Amino acid sequence: MAYRVLTIDRELGSGAEIVAQKIATWTGWKLLDDDLITAIASAAHVDPQVVRLFDEKASSRIPRISPHGRRDATNPTGKVIDEAAFFDSHMMMEFTHKVMEEAAAKGNCVIVGRGAQCILQHKPDIFHAFLYAPFQERVRRLQAHLQPGVNIEQRIRTADQEHAEFLLQRFGKAWNSHQLYNLMLCSSETEDRTARVLLYAMTGQL
Repeated sequence: MAYRVLTIDRELGSGAEIVAQKIATWTGWKLLDDDLITAIASAAHVDPQVVRLFDEKASSRIPRISPHGRRDATNPTGKVIDEAAFFDSHMMMEFTHKVMEEAAAKGNCVIVGRGAQCILQHKPDIFHAFLYAPFQERVRRLQAHLQPGVNIEQRIRTADQEHAEFLLQRFGKAWNSHQLYNLMLCSSETEDRTARVLLYAMTGQL
């Protein structure tokens, strides 16, 4: 099978973002991670910061939006619309599906998270991977990026819970179910080595 798209879901601290970047660079494929937020915002005609509030969140975990976080838009009739009130979790999923389906149709891209392994599960030319790592390795990786004083272990547990709730609520799937993935890979090695193993599993080439 010649795969045209790679999706990567991940545990926080597994190094997946770096792995995805390396594979995208080596293959010349487009990386869709933070760029997904921009694409969804563009398709929905809302501010990217509004979209971020819904990013990989179950509806019960979407924060209340303060007036300072809102941006008003004007529709063709001249009426002012509150973007934050107009855009909701259902629209987030609608536009996420749209953007991912369009990206998959074009091919040659690496998609990180956002339920891509569920949205694109029916397409045979897409390789789905899940990256995980031992808990203390995840803590060590995050220590290099987060400010001192942050409770990293709690941050990881909260992120795991949020992601599991997101997949279960939006797709009715268990986040770490082996049935969703072609490969579940421990990333306790370096990000470079993990990326090479994943790329070999997908393409048979180093």
